[in-house]
Amino acid sequence: MTQKRLVIEMGMGVDQHGQDPTVAAARAVRNAIAHNALPGVWEVAGLEHPNEMLVEVQVAVPFPGTVRQAEVLAVLPFGQKTLVLQDGGMVVAGKAIAELADKNDDMYIAIAAVTVSIPT
Repeated sequence: MTQKRLVIEMGMGVDQHGQDPTVAAARAVRNAIAHNALPGVWEVAGLEHPNEMLVEVQVAVPFPGTVRQAEVLAVLPFGQKTLVLQDGGMVVAGKAIAELADKNDDMYIAIAAVTVSIPT
């Protein structure tokens, strides 16, 4: 299938406590789409429903092999969704707090790019 890219949004997400790459990745995707309304994607493109949009998510995050992909994609309300994970982001020293179930002092930072395309 051929497609045309219409929108690319970028975001960043952090898991300060819990050391969970999925949380950081989901927050990065949520940040990327937080201030968007895309009616033109389906109205101008002639789509019947926003679920016809093609939405590719790329996330660079520490320990990408441990990310629960369905949870990250669940952040997106519409579209035919794909997720590409790669090693990246950052691990920085924070401060462990026992009441928050921290395993150590690490904070995980993820970056995301969300690309919305239409099939042509």
